[in-house]
Amino acid sequence: MPTIPTVTLNDGTAFPELGLGTYNLREASGVDAMVAGISAGYRLLDSAVNYKNEREVGEAVRRAGGELGVARDEILVTTKVPGRDHGYDPTMASAEASVAALGLDRIDLYLIHWPNPSVGKYLETWQAMIALREAGLVGSIGVSNFTEAMLTELIDETGVTPAVNQVELHPYFPQAALRAFHRERGIRTESWSPLARRSELLTESVIADIAAAHGVTPTQAVLRWHVQLGSTAIPKSANPERQVENADIFGFELTDDEVAAISGLERGRLWDGDPNHHEEM
Repeated sequence: MPTIPTVTLNDGTAFPELGLGTYNLREASGVDAMVAGISAGYRLLDSAVNYKNEREVGEAVRRAGGELGVARDEILVTTKVPGRDHGYDPTMASAEASVAALGLDRIDLYLIHWPNPSVGKYLETWQAMIALREAGLVGSIGVSNFTEAMLTELIDETGVTPAVNQVELHPYFPQAALRAFHRERGIRTESWSPLARRSELLTESVIADIAAAHGVTPTQAVLRWHVQLGSTAIPKSANPERQVENADIFGFELTDDEVAAISGLERGRLWDGDPNHHEEM
C-alpha cells in the first residue's frame, strides 16, 4: 500500500498530497469503493452535501476502522456547505446536519461549495465556519471555487485565511495566477476534476510522450503534474485497481520542462464554472 505524503496547512493540519473524490459514490457499492480507496492508501475523502453521500462516507470511515485498522484520526473527511445554506445561522445548522449524516464526531475540512455572489452571504457563512472551528465541530475551514478578490474579502474582513481553496484545475486550465496568489497567502490549492473528465486530455500526445518516458500511464503523469504544481488532486474512481494506480505517483518526478509542456495545453475552463457568475444551490 503506497503512503501518500502530506503537506502542512496554514492551521497546522497534515494534509495529503492526493485525495479520493467521492462524487456519485453512493449506496453499498459507494461504501465499498471508498473502503477500497482507504485500503489503497487514501486518507482524504472529498464529499459535499450536494453529493448526497455523507452517510456513505461516514460508513466507509467506520468500516475502515473495523476492517482495516485505520483509525478515525488518520482520515480527513471533507464536506461542503451548499448555496441554499449560506448565511450565519443556516450554515451552523447545515454543519450540524452534516455531522449527523456522517455519523462522525466532526468534519475535518469544511468548505463553502460555491460563493454564489448574487446571494451575497458567503462572508456570513465564513464567519459561521470560524465559529464552528472554534467550537470544535469542524477542524480546518476553507472554500471552493473562490476568486482572488473573494479570498481577499474573507481575509480582510475576518483576519482568518482559508486553509484550502478547491477549484477546477487540470492541464487545460492550470490556474497559474490563482495558484501564485494561494502561495503568497498560504492557502493550499486543491484540484477538482484533475483529469478533465469527459475530455480528450489523456490522449494528448504530449502527455502520452511524457508518460512513456517515465514508464507510467498518462493518468499518472497528469496526477504527478498536480503534485509538482503544489496542488492536491482528488480523482474519483470506484475501481480498486485504478485507485491503486492513481496513488502510485510518488516514485517518479517530472522535469521542469515536462511540467511546463503539460501546462502548455491550457485553453480555459471546460464547464462554464466561472465563480463570478456560476451558482449552485
